[in-house]
Amino acid sequence: MSGRITTHVLDLAGGKPVVGIAIELWYLGEKAGNAEDVQVPRLIGAYMTNDDGRVDQPLLEGEDVQPGVYELIFAAGEFFRRAEHLAALSNSLFDLIPIRFQVRDSASHYHVPLLVAPGGYSTYRGS
Repeated sequence: MSGRITTHVLDLAGGKPVVGIAIELWYLGEKAGNAEDVQVPRLIGAYMTNDDGRVDQPLLEGEDVQPGVYELIFAAGEFFRRAEHLAALSNSLFDLIPIRFQVRDSASHYHVPLLVAPGGYSTYRGS
């Protein structure tokens, strides 16, 4: 089995997938958070969600998936500023939402979805 990192973004207030939200995936290193092993973060890629709130391909897959700490950054504030169904709530509390996670097994699938609303968000390890 080939390792991969994927995501999915759902708008809890509108009850539908988030279309066109910008996402960045960063690699922070094998031991991010340990002051002795600080590495310069490396941008893996920048993506945009499709009509299903997903990215058309895995964010990272195969041999490119290495053990270590990764961070997804979702441009939620921009999405809410242009969301017609939330005109009265156009000022989201969150602008950028970072989700930091650990890849321990580079052959596994790491699905990291985001459930977002103007006043909060949630995530979990999906399948």
